Amino acid sequence: MTYPINWQLDSIFPGGIDSPQLHARIADVRTKIPQLKTQVSAWTAATDPDFADFTALMALFEDVDNGLSTAATFANMIQSADAANQQAGVILNDLQTIGNDLNAAITPLAKKLGALDDATFAALIATPALAPSQFGLTEMREQAKELLDDATEALINDLAVDGFSGWATHYTTLSTTQRFDVTLNGEALSLSAGQAQNRFESDPIATNREQMFNVWETTWEANAPAFADTLNHLAGFRLADYKAHGQQDYMHKPLQNNRMSAATLDQMWATVSANKAPFVAFLDQKAKLMGKPKMTWYDQWAPVVVGDFTPKVYTFDEAAEFIITNFRKFSPKMADFAQHAFESGWIESEDRPGKRAGGYMTSVPDVKEARIFMTFDGSASGVSTIAHELGHAFHSSILKDFPVLRREYAMNVAETASTFAELIVADATVKAATSVEEKLNLLDAKMSNPKDMLLNIHARYLFERSFYDARQTGLVTVPQLKALMQQAQERAYAGALVTFDPMYWANKLHFFKDGTPFYNFPYTFGYLFSSGIYAKAQQQAGSFEDAYIALLTDTANMTTEDLAQKHLGVDLTQPDFWQQGIDLAAADAQLFIDLSNQL
Repeated sequence: MTYPINWQLDSIFPGGIDSPQLHARIADVRTKIPQLKTQVSAWTAATDPDFADFTALMALFEDVDNGLSTAATFANMIQSADAANQQAGVILNDLQTIGNDLNAAITPLAKKLGALDDATFAALIATPALAPSQFGLTEMREQAKELLDDATEALINDLAVDGFSGWATHYTTLSTTQRFDVTLNGEALSLSAGQAQNRFESDPIATNREQMFNVWETTWEANAPAFADTLNHLAGFRLADYKAHGQQDYMHKPLQNNRMSAATLDQMWATVSANKAPFVAFLDQKAKLMGKPKMTWYDQWAPVVVGDFTPKVYTFDEAAEFIITNFRKFSPKMADFAQHAFESGWIESEDRPGKRAGGYMTSVPDVKEARIFMTFDGSASGVSTIAHELGHAFHSSILKDFPVLRREYAMNVAETASTFAELIVADATVKAATSVEEKLNLLDAKMSNPKDMLLNIHARYLFERSFYDARQTGLVTVPQLKALMQQAQERAYAGALVTFDPMYWANKLHFFKDGTPFYNFPYTFGYLFSSGIYAKAQQQAGSFEDAYIALLTDTANMTTEDLAQKHLGVDLTQPDFWQQGIDLAAADAQLFIDLSNQL
């Protein structure tokens, strides 16, 4: 079967960024926010004994939030597929201001919930129409205790547009306008950051990788003061905001956002730290296959190609059929969903100029659909990326009919369905290998995920902890940032590398995100959490689907610890569960070593 390689957006808003329906929806949202403010201001539990007014208020909030999310994700999709589209950026900036207005409307509601006595609040969330949102409303009520007065909260949000968020946008401008000039194979090139990164990570010629990485480092270094200013001011705004809200621990908000305890996070990293050896051995063996005494930073992602083996190149149609077939072995519903996504043109996969780098899944609440953005290169890794994003979309589809407060799952569990789907496909590619050489290549591709999750992401987390510690006492200089980054990489990689990337603090977008503090540990959590689920799926065979969907259904309905206890029967503050996921990856590392020793 032939599947479209470009996403279909007209079912959302026909006509692209100039769509009259898009602009009508934005105008509709803008008009309804003052109505919402009026209803919130007028509402009291004393005059609403059956909570009918509150239910109507929440229905209006739902409509406004859905419209805002749909318009924003649409404009972002337009910009992703056509990075030169400036109108999309204008609309996104306008929608951010509208979003601040929505937050200003909801802040007083949270405070009113916080002021209710326990009996009244219990009666409110027991109302049938509100029952699906019990957890979200309870969370809103608890977090209201940290809020400042309405005017101050509104002022902070307004200042964030050109302050906090402005610095994040500034980073995007700085990083996307850099050019990386290099001559490879006799050809003079002027590359974007995404193109340069692809070259030093995946070029099959070792000298090209080294040369490209040297240019990569010197280019980022040339602009280091500007990146340091940006990072310092982002963190400075965030710390000032925390202080204003009485949050002395900068980890309070990241943990709260992920609905998890410090005990869980600490146990996860402690178990990871105690299990570095298999992954150091994997990188040592990979270095040997490359003819090097020890692994370098820029070689860790390079593909392993031994003998005369040529990696398989998949067409998009072949990738689709492979994913659907292997999803079906674990979940027919997941396979049917993936087939529908392929057939309906939900995936933007074409390899062409002008697209943004990277990939993502985005939900479109107004039409209860999803879309996936990526650039498919035909590799086995590219197939896994499609599976990863389809996992996100499947998760979203399970929750699409719930109210917004029942759909907002945290980042750590957001990576569960995606990584689970990726594991299915990565495992299947390895099992389908017909030679030792091919299996080695595919095992190496599969190992890139746990290697990054257990070593690279750990380094990011360690760096960010040390950076925030230092930032609390003043600006952190470029030499300090470089030193903190190299120290974090040395510790996290546990002796596996002989060279590092001290400018990683500047060239990694995740450190400059304004929306999500500590955009690192949720990935490792999601990987290990899904590994535990995958282990159970293999044990339970065909009986697993319903239990898996039940778990995903609850991801926005309880704390992370309660989710694990209810659906997996495990205590996340103990090492056993984390060890199970690490052991699966360690077995792949050992298989890689054993197979390569045969050669």
